[in-house]
Amino acid sequence: MTMPEELTYFVEGVLNGDRRILARTITLIESTLPAHRALARDIVDRLVPHSGKAVRLGITGVPGVGKSTFIESFGTMLVEDGHKVAVLAVDPSSKRSGGSILADKTRMEKLAVEENAFIRPSPSSGTLGGVARKTRESMLVCEAAGFDVMIIETVGVGQSETTVASMVDFFLVLMIAGAGDELQGMKKGVLELADALAINKADGDNVKKAERARKEYENALHYLRPATPTWTPPVLTCSAKDDSRPGIRKIWETVLDHRQKLSATSELEEKRRRQAVDWMWDLIKEGLQDRFQADPSVRCRLDELERAVADGETAPTAAATQLLFLLDKEKGL
Repeated sequence: MTMPEELTYFVEGVLNGDRRILARTITLIESTLPAHRALARDIVDRLVPHSGKAVRLGITGVPGVGKSTFIESFGTMLVEDGHKVAVLAVDPSSKRSGGSILADKTRMEKLAVEENAFIRPSPSSGTLGGVARKTRESMLVCEAAGFDVMIIETVGVGQSETTVASMVDFFLVLMIAGAGDELQGMKKGVLELADALAINKADGDNVKKAERARKEYENALHYLRPATPTWTPPVLTCSAKDDSRPGIRKIWETVLDHRQKLSATSELEEKRRRQAVDWMWDLIKEGLQDRFQADPSVRCRLDELERAVADGETAPTAAATQLLFLLDKEKGL
């Protein structure tokens, strides 16, 4: 196929909801080959006008919280309700370990075989910024393919929570009761990002512990300033093992309530506008760093100056100034 034919093939295939072409499109997005990246960029540009209608939900959780089981139960419920659900991941640990979302996919056996569900692992390597860029683009492509609920999962820890919160409408933090000091294991920064907290595994002998943890978190949230006067983050309880899913359904109702309230005040629209501009600047910073490292004059001196800084022979500030000056000279500035 010629380039225009190839572009049309992917764009029309995604818009028609062809899952095989959708998967191939995301593979292009994840590729590091220049030709693939150029084609992926053109595809995403054509698909952006067809995206943006989905509910974007970010989910994170402490280790052992049962995130995969929760997402499977939550996603299956939504599919049964008539929604089309896509699950993507942001995994900053993947560069070193390969990540865990592949294992998560095998654990979500029921959701993975649903016709109206799509589970996609994050790239197997790359920086957090690169993975986040790919996840954002994959999200837009999935929305253009007709998925109306996007679940963005944080597989890693640390900065990934902030990254996911920067690309979704609603950020859910899953917690578990009975694992020691509940508040000790959760960073204040993550609590500040949350639009809701949910105590998972609230079943059997754990119901009372979950209720006690819920009250502790409610008290803790009182000391944090809400991100918006329109919404106060609630603390809920749920169990992915309960077939009737009352707690999980309550979480979905909370997501929709949040969406309705922020839409009424235009805050949701403004949030997405702000996220789009922030994404643009992230891409600019990433592109500038790539061009800087690829510049011939910089590459000639980079190893030498890195060694000098590591050996204490040159101050980091001096080395950075020299490298930036080389770039300026190359550009005739």
